[in-house]
Amino acid sequence: MPPDATGNRIAFDVEAVRTDFPILTQQVHKKDLIYLDSAASAQKPRTVLDAMAEAHECYYSNVHRGIHALSQIATDRFEAARGKVARFINAPTSESCIFTRGATESINLVANAWGRTFLRPGDEILISALEHHANIVPWHFLKDQMGLTLKVIPIDDNGQISLDSFFDLLSEKTKLVAVTHLSNALGVALPVQEMMAAAHEVGARVLIDGCQAAPHRTIDVQALDVDFYAFSSHKLYGPTGIGLLYGKADLLRQMPPWQGGGEMIDLVTFEGSSYKDIPHRFEAGTPAIVEAIGFGAAVDYIERLGRSQIAQHEDALRAYAEQSIQNVPGFRVIGQGQDKGPIVSFVMENGHPHDVGTLLDRYGVAVRVGHHCAQPLMQCLGVSATVRASFGLYNTRNEIDTFIHALEKVRGFLDS
Repeated sequence: MPPDATGNRIAFDVEAVRTDFPILTQQVHKKDLIYLDSAASAQKPRTVLDAMAEAHECYYSNVHRGIHALSQIATDRFEAARGKVARFINAPTSESCIFTRGATESINLVANAWGRTFLRPGDEILISALEHHANIVPWHFLKDQMGLTLKVIPIDDNGQISLDSFFDLLSEKTKLVAVTHLSNALGVALPVQEMMAAAHEVGARVLIDGCQAAPHRTIDVQALDVDFYAFSSHKLYGPTGIGLLYGKADLLRQMPPWQGGGEMIDLVTFEGSSYKDIPHRFEAGTPAIVEAIGFGAAVDYIERLGRSQIAQHEDALRAYAEQSIQNVPGFRVIGQGQDKGPIVSFVMENGHPHDVGTLLDRYGVAVRVGHHCAQPLMQCLGVSATVRASFGLYNTRNEIDTFIHALEKVRGFLDS
């Protein structure tokens, strides 16, 4: 929370925070909504909704190319949002921050603009067994079309990768290491600092999927020395349809545009085109203007609450939920470790995850079930699916108690 009049930091007041989220006041199946699916998409605070409504109602216009007053205001707010997100990850300049439709498009942008330019047949890309499909499938495209080799860093039974295994896979053939910062399916964190240092020693570039880390951890792309960092607004309490790709400026300037159209051009003739500098060379067409403004408002909201306070609150919730689930007979937590985000993935011995999720919904508890866009990971773990409870800054211990009580009811129903 913000400092009080004496300059002291106010304790995190989750009940006050909850009043900022209108959706949390509703009921589902005549039960109070308990939303434990923030890893899929987080709810939006009133400040984000108001910022987007104001943009629509008061100054909406297309950006960058208009000379009238509304366009100038919209452009200023749009670029101010870019600056806010750049500061949020401590980017050295906002020019190195590209607005995309989300992390999926960001990774595809790197694959197509950087990968097709700098990779050659026989080059190797390393990913981990923990990856979301968005950080697997684009590399499959390149592997099949360019003759690349895709190698996978293995995990142990707790979902942790071995640095020794990673070091063994690294070689001078490795040109890209593309890994998640924090697993969307299990919540386990990767030792990205050590991995990047080792990758750079062999001349490889590093891309990090930061979708799950950005809402819950302080991200400093300069301290990480990461080449590319991607994340999405909607997991960060902002709107859908927009995300960010950070890239080192010198790398971005060496990459050709991925998509062509308005805004990204300098000069077009029938004989050829020349292109703008970064970031606009990668932002063809009319951007998600109002969504960018909402993205910036979400960043403002998180920073006003305090990222360290949010992290402490969420980590306490995760630890409490993890222990509580393990105390319910018949349930097993998948993915253990000291360094985890606010995600708990689990299975029931005699119940399919989809049945568990469906019954929990009748108690007003919203969880995610399935493979979580991580089918290869599920195969490694020997399960077809899990139930995933993920926590945000608005969740409470009382909600977890209600969730655990519902799990006990579900177990009794499915065991009967």
